[in-house]
Amino acid sequence: MLRLLGVHGSVAMVLAAFTAANLGAQGRGGPPPDPAAVERGRGVFSANCSFCHGAQAQGTDQAPSLVRNTALAQDRTGEVLGPILKEGRPKGMPAFPTLSRETTGDILAFLRSRVMEARGILPETALLVGDAKAGQAYFNGAGKCGTCHSPAGDLAGIGSKYRPLALTAAFLTPAATKPIEVKVTPSSGAPITGKLRYLDEFVVSLDDASGEYRTWARESTKSVDVFDPLAQHLSLLAKYSDTDIHNLLAYLVTLK
Repeated sequence: MLRLLGVHGSVAMVLAAFTAANLGAQGRGGPPPDPAAVERGRGVFSANCSFCHGAQAQGTDQAPSLVRNTALAQDRTGEVLGPILKEGRPKGMPAFPTLSRETTGDILAFLRSRVMEARGILPETALLVGDAKAGQAYFNGAGKCGTCHSPAGDLAGIGSKYRPLALTAAFLTPAATKPIEVKVTPSSGAPITGKLRYLDEFVVSLDDASGEYRTWARESTKSVDVFDPLAQHLSLLAKYSDTDIHNLLAYLVTLK
Protein backbone atom coordinates (compact mmCIF):
# COMPACT_ATOMS: atom_id res chain seq x y z
CA MET A 1 0.00 0.00 0.00
CA LEU A 2 1.47 3.36 -1.02
CA ARG A 3 2.05 5.84 1.78
CA LEU A 4 0.73 8.93 0.03
CA LEU A 5 -0.18 10.94 3.13
CA GLY A 6 1.12 14.46 2.67
CA VAL A 7 1.55 14.24 -1.10
CA HIS A 8 -0.40 16.89 -2.97
CA GLY A 9 -3.81 15.64 -4.00
CA SER A 10 -3.48 15.78 -7.76
CA VAL A 11 -0.30 13.71 -7.86
CA ALA A 12 -1.74 11.18 -5.42
CA MET A 13 -4.84 10.85 -7.58
CA VAL A 14 -2.74 10.56 -10.73
CA LEU A 15 -0.75 7.70 -9.21
CA ALA A 16 -3.91 5.95 -8.09
CA ALA A 17 -5.57 6.50 -11.45
CA PHE A 18 -2.59 5.24 -13.41
CA THR A 19 -2.28 2.18 -11.16
CA ALA A 20 -5.96 1.36 -11.57
CA ALA A 21 -5.73 2.04 -15.28
CA ASN A 22 -2.83 -0.33 -15.74
CA LEU A 23 -4.61 -3.07 -13.81
CA GLY A 24 -7.73 -2.43 -15.82
CA ALA A 25 -5.76 -2.48 -19.05
CA GLN A 26 -4.34 -5.88 -18.20
CA GLY A 27 -7.87 -7.18 -17.77
CA ARG A 28 -8.98 -5.65 -21.08
CA GLY A 29 -6.21 -6.69 -23.45
CA GLY A 30 -2.86 -6.08 -21.82
CA PRO A 31 -0.67 -3.12 -20.90
CA PRO A 32 -0.44 0.10 -22.95
CA PRO A 33 1.27 -0.36 -26.34
CA ASP A 34 4.82 0.77 -27.09
CA PRO A 35 4.82 4.59 -27.57
CA ALA A 36 7.19 4.37 -30.54
CA ALA A 37 4.89 1.88 -32.28
CA VAL A 38 1.92 4.14 -31.53
CA GLU A 39 3.59 7.10 -33.24
CA ARG A 40 4.58 5.04 -36.29
CA GLY A 41 1.04 3.69 -36.51
CA ARG A 42 -0.41 7.18 -36.15
CA GLY A 43 1.54 8.29 -39.22
CA VAL A 44 0.45 5.34 -41.36
CA PHE A 45 -3.15 5.67 -40.21
CA SER A 46 -3.15 9.40 -40.94
CA ALA A 47 -1.87 8.87 -44.46
CA ASN A 48 -4.13 5.97 -45.39
CA CYS A 49 -7.18 5.77 -43.14
CA SER A 50 -7.98 9.14 -41.58
CA PHE A 51 -9.99 10.53 -44.51
CA CYS A 52 -12.76 8.02 -43.84
CA HIS A 53 -12.25 7.02 -40.20
CA GLY A 54 -11.14 10.42 -38.84
CA ALA A 55 -7.72 11.57 -37.63
CA GLN A 56 -8.27 9.97 -34.22
CA ALA A 57 -10.17 6.92 -35.55
CA GLN A 58 -13.30 8.44 -34.06
CA GLY A 59 -15.35 7.81 -37.22
CA THR A 60 -16.95 10.12 -39.79
CA ASP A 61 -19.96 10.11 -42.10
CA GLN A 62 -17.87 7.95 -44.43
CA ALA A 63 -16.83 5.18 -42.03
CA PRO A 64 -17.49 4.00 -38.46
CA SER A 65 -15.46 4.70 -35.34
CA LEU A 66 -12.69 2.19 -34.68
CA VAL A 67 -12.32 3.34 -31.09
CA ARG A 68 -15.56 1.61 -30.06
CA ASN A 69 -14.90 -1.54 -32.07
CA THR A 70 -14.91 -4.41 -29.56
CA ALA A 71 -13.06 -6.85 -31.83
CA LEU A 72 -10.22 -4.42 -32.47
CA ALA A 73 -10.05 -3.46 -28.79
CA GLN A 74 -9.35 -7.11 -27.93
CA ASP A 75 -6.96 -7.72 -30.86
CA ARG A 76 -3.43 -8.18 -29.49
CA THR A 77 -1.67 -9.83 -32.44
CA GLY A 78 -3.34 -8.38 -35.53
CA GLU A 79 -5.38 -11.51 -36.23
CA VAL A 80 -8.48 -9.34 -36.65
CA LEU A 81 -6.99 -6.19 -38.15
CA GLY A 82 -4.49 -7.90 -40.46
CA PRO A 83 -7.01 -9.66 -42.75
CA ILE A 84 -9.22 -6.54 -42.86
CA LEU A 85 -6.32 -4.40 -44.06
CA LYS A 86 -5.07 -6.93 -46.59
CA GLU A 87 -8.47 -7.81 -48.06
CA GLY A 88 -10.42 -4.58 -47.61
CA ARG A 89 -14.21 -4.42 -47.27
CA PRO A 90 -16.87 -4.86 -49.93
CA LYS A 91 -18.52 -1.51 -49.22
CA GLY A 92 -15.82 0.98 -49.99
CA MET A 93 -12.73 0.14 -47.93
CA PRO A 94 -9.74 -0.50 -50.20
CA ALA A 95 -7.34 -3.38 -49.63
CA PHE A 96 -3.73 -2.84 -48.54
CA PRO A 97 -2.17 -6.16 -49.56
CA THR A 98 1.44 -4.95 -49.33
CA LEU A 99 1.36 -3.81 -45.71
CA SER A 100 3.99 -5.64 -43.67
CA ARG A 101 3.24 -7.44 -40.44
CA GLU A 102 5.27 -4.81 -38.59
CA THR A 103 3.29 -1.92 -40.09
CA THR A 104 0.03 -3.67 -39.28
CA GLY A 105 1.29 -4.01 -35.70
CA ASP A 106 2.04 -0.29 -35.57
CA ILE A 107 -1.46 0.60 -36.77
CA LEU A 108 -2.90 -1.76 -34.18
CA ALA A 109 -0.78 -0.10 -31.47
CA PHE A 110 -2.21 3.28 -32.48
CA LEU A 111 -5.78 1.98 -32.42
CA ARG A 112 -5.26 0.31 -29.05
CA SER A 113 -3.88 3.57 -27.66
CA ARG A 114 -7.01 5.36 -28.85
CA VAL A 115 -9.23 2.70 -27.25
CA MET A 116 -7.41 3.18 -23.93
CA GLU A 117 -7.66 6.96 -24.16
CA ALA A 118 -11.40 6.68 -24.80
CA ARG A 119 -11.72 4.56 -21.66
CA GLY A 120 -9.72 7.03 -19.60
CA ILE A 121 -6.57 4.92 -19.64
CA LEU A 122 -3.70 7.32 -20.31
CA PRO A 123 -0.19 6.28 -21.36
CA GLU A 124 2.38 6.57 -18.58
CA THR A 125 4.23 9.17 -20.64
CA ALA A 126 1.42 11.56 -19.63
CA LEU A 127 3.29 11.85 -16.32
CA LEU A 128 6.31 13.36 -18.07
CA VAL A 129 5.30 17.01 -17.99
CA GLY A 130 8.08 18.33 -15.76
CA ASP A 131 11.33 20.20 -16.42
CA ALA A 132 14.36 17.91 -16.22
CA LYS A 133 16.80 20.76 -15.50
CA ALA A 134 14.61 22.03 -12.67
CA GLY A 135 14.39 18.45 -11.39
CA GLN A 136 18.18 18.16 -11.37
CA ALA A 137 18.42 21.42 -9.45
CA TYR A 138 15.90 20.11 -6.91
CA PHE A 139 17.80 16.81 -6.66
CA ASN A 140 21.04 18.62 -5.81
CA GLY A 141 19.43 21.45 -3.87
CA ALA A 142 16.20 21.69 -1.90
CA GLY A 143 15.42 17.98 -2.07
CA LYS A 144 18.88 17.03 -0.77
CA CYS A 145 18.62 13.80 -2.76
CA GLY A 146 22.31 14.01 -3.65
CA THR A 147 23.33 13.61 -0.01
CA CYS A 148 22.38 9.91 -0.18
CA HIS A 149 22.06 9.11 -3.89
CA SER A 150 24.30 9.45 -6.93
CA PRO A 151 23.29 9.58 -10.62
CA ALA A 152 26.53 7.76 -11.43
CA GLY A 153 26.18 5.33 -8.51
CA ASP A 154 23.03 3.77 -7.08
CA LEU A 155 20.78 5.63 -9.55
CA ALA A 156 22.81 4.82 -12.67
CA GLY A 157 20.45 3.63 -15.41
CA ILE A 158 17.33 4.03 -13.26
CA GLY A 159 15.51 5.73 -16.12
CA SER A 160 15.82 2.52 -18.14
CA LYS A 161 15.02 0.15 -15.28
CA TYR A 162 11.65 1.67 -14.34
CA ARG A 163 8.62 2.88 -16.26
CA PRO A 164 7.45 6.40 -15.26
CA LEU A 165 4.70 5.24 -12.88
CA ALA A 166 6.94 2.74 -11.09
CA LEU A 167 9.74 5.29 -10.91
CA THR A 168 7.41 7.88 -9.35
CA ALA A 169 6.26 5.40 -6.71
CA ALA A 170 9.89 4.35 -6.11
CA PHE A 171 11.04 7.80 -5.03
CA LEU A 172 7.81 8.81 -3.29
CA THR A 173 7.44 5.61 -1.26
CA PRO A 174 10.65 3.58 -1.57
CA ALA A 175 10.87 0.06 -0.21
CA ALA A 176 13.05 -0.36 2.87
CA THR A 177 16.34 -2.12 2.14
CA LYS A 178 17.83 -1.61 5.61
CA PRO A 179 16.27 -2.06 9.07
CA ILE A 180 15.46 0.84 11.34
CA GLU A 181 18.22 1.16 13.93
CA VAL A 182 17.82 2.52 17.45
CA LYS A 183 20.29 3.56 20.13
CA VAL A 184 19.03 3.25 23.69
CA THR A 185 20.91 4.98 26.48
CA PRO A 186 19.75 3.49 29.81
CA SER A 187 19.60 5.52 33.02
CA SER A 188 22.80 3.71 33.99
CA GLY A 189 25.26 1.89 31.78
CA ALA A 190 26.53 2.21 28.22
CA PRO A 191 24.31 2.89 25.19
CA ILE A 192 23.08 -0.15 23.26
CA THR A 193 22.40 -0.07 19.53
CA GLY A 194 20.41 -2.59 17.53
CA LYS A 195 17.52 -3.30 15.19
CA LEU A 196 14.32 -1.64 16.38
CA ARG A 197 11.62 -4.12 17.32
CA TYR A 198 9.05 -1.93 19.07
CA LEU A 199 8.69 1.68 20.13
CA ASP A 200 5.95 3.74 21.75
CA GLU A 201 5.77 6.33 24.51
CA PHE A 202 6.13 3.65 27.18
CA VAL A 203 8.43 0.92 25.85
CA VAL A 204 11.39 0.50 23.50
CA SER A 205 12.67 -2.89 22.30
CA LEU A 206 15.52 -3.97 20.03
CA ASP A 207 17.65 -6.88 18.86
CA ASP A 208 21.25 -6.14 19.82
CA ALA A 209 24.38 -7.02 17.83
CA SER A 210 24.35 -10.60 19.14
CA GLY A 211 20.69 -11.05 18.20
CA GLU A 212 19.47 -10.89 21.80
CA TYR A 213 16.09 -9.25 22.36
CA ARG A 214 16.29 -6.30 24.80
CA THR A 215 13.52 -4.08 26.16
CA TRP A 216 13.28 -1.05 28.46
CA ALA A 217 10.57 1.10 29.95
CA ARG A 218 11.04 4.57 28.45
CA GLU A 219 11.05 6.10 31.94
CA SER A 220 14.20 4.10 32.71
CA THR A 221 16.17 5.51 29.74
CA LYS A 222 18.11 8.73 29.28
CA SER A 223 17.51 8.87 25.56
CA VAL A 224 16.21 6.88 22.60
CA ASP A 225 17.61 7.79 19.18
CA VAL A 226 16.01 6.28 16.07
CA PHE A 227 17.83 6.03 12.72
CA ASP A 228 15.35 5.37 9.91
CA PRO A 229 17.00 5.01 6.45
CA LEU A 230 13.79 6.32 4.86
CA ALA A 231 13.32 9.26 7.20
CA GLN A 232 14.35 11.82 4.56
CA HIS A 233 11.95 10.35 1.99
CA LEU A 234 9.10 10.35 4.50
CA SER A 235 9.76 13.95 5.51
CA LEU A 236 9.69 15.03 1.85
CA LEU A 237 6.18 13.62 1.39
CA ALA A 238 4.81 16.56 3.37
CA LYS A 239 6.99 19.07 1.48
CA TYR A 240 6.79 18.07 -2.17
CA SER A 241 4.79 20.31 -4.47
CA ASP A 242 3.26 18.76 -7.57
CA THR A 243 5.81 20.70 -9.61
CA ASP A 244 8.69 19.27 -7.55
CA ILE A 245 7.48 15.73 -8.19
CA HIS A 246 6.96 16.21 -11.92
CA ASN A 247 10.34 17.91 -12.31
CA LEU A 248 12.15 15.27 -10.30
CA LEU A 249 10.54 12.50 -12.36
CA ALA A 250 11.50 14.31 -15.58
CA TYR A 251 15.12 14.35 -14.38
CA LEU A 252 15.24 10.76 -13.15
CA VAL A 253 13.98 9.34 -16.47
CA THR A 254 17.03 10.92 -18.15
CA LEU A 255 19.37 8.71 -16.11
CA LYS A 256 19.65 6.00 -18.75
